[in-house]
Amino acid sequence: MKICRSVAELEKYLQNCSTSSIGFVPTMGALHNGHKTLIDRAREENEIVVLSIFVNPTQFLEGEDFDKYPRTLEKDIEIAKLAGVDCLFTPTTDQLYFDDEVAILAPKIRGYILEGKERIGHFNGVLQIVLKLFNIVKPHRAYFGKKDTQQLILIQQMVRDLFLDIEIVPVETVRDLDGLALSSRNIYLSKSERAKALAIPNSLKLASKMVMGGERDIEKIREAISKELQDLEVEYIAIVDRKLQPIQRVEVGNTIILLAVRVGSTRLIDNIWI
Repeated sequence: MKICRSVAELEKYLQNCSTSSIGFVPTMGALHNGHKTLIDRAREENEIVVLSIFVNPTQFLEGEDFDKYPRTLEKDIEIAKLAGVDCLFTPTTDQLYFDDEVAILAPKIRGYILEGKERIGHFNGVLQIVLKLFNIVKPHRAYFGKKDTQQLILIQQMVRDLFLDIEIVPVETVRDLDGLALSSRNIYLSKSERAKALAIPNSLKLASKMVMGGERDIEKIREAISKELQDLEVEYIAIVDRKLQPIQRVEVGNTIILLAVRVGSTRLIDNIWI
């Protein structure tokens, strides 16, 4: 596995891969089995797999966990090697950001609902760094987990709106044995908080069961989820279509239920596609 710590080093490596299909997995490190699933999918579908690790400062708001976000580079390098990554890109901030930059802005509606409502400007930073990485790596395909559904949908929109020649491949959320969606932030949870956090996947299971049983009323489903989460601090329960637009009734094949919940001081998101 080649480790590139600068843009110039990566570009030199990629020059030798110009005839190969490139699959790209952008991450912020602290790799877990969810990331490995993205890598595995990229490995299956491409000749070259590039993985990036960069904790992007522009997507963190003031007071968020940028400084304490888990950074486990040595462990991540071993995981990437074992997963079959061909090239690991680990740039520093000054490699990717400059003074008085041209900015990219998230869409005025979809970028400022759900995650973007309280975290104003978050998706500006996400799209900015993803576009930079796409332009550096020039992948044929890029892999993103459905756990970050809004991020996935906005990146798909950016690729469409800016006419980027990249296939965005959504990958199913990976869960631990107890049902909790894998996240680098799960490390913040104490044992008792993790037990409480299981109400999150349980609430989504309940919603899925209701829909399978024929329930289509959004308010009834939202009420059932809310009751399941009553011991946690709920930021939002959203039931929308695949374009993140509000809907009146659940439509199987075109509905997503999204949650944002605080467990102690840890903020967790999860969702289910119906």
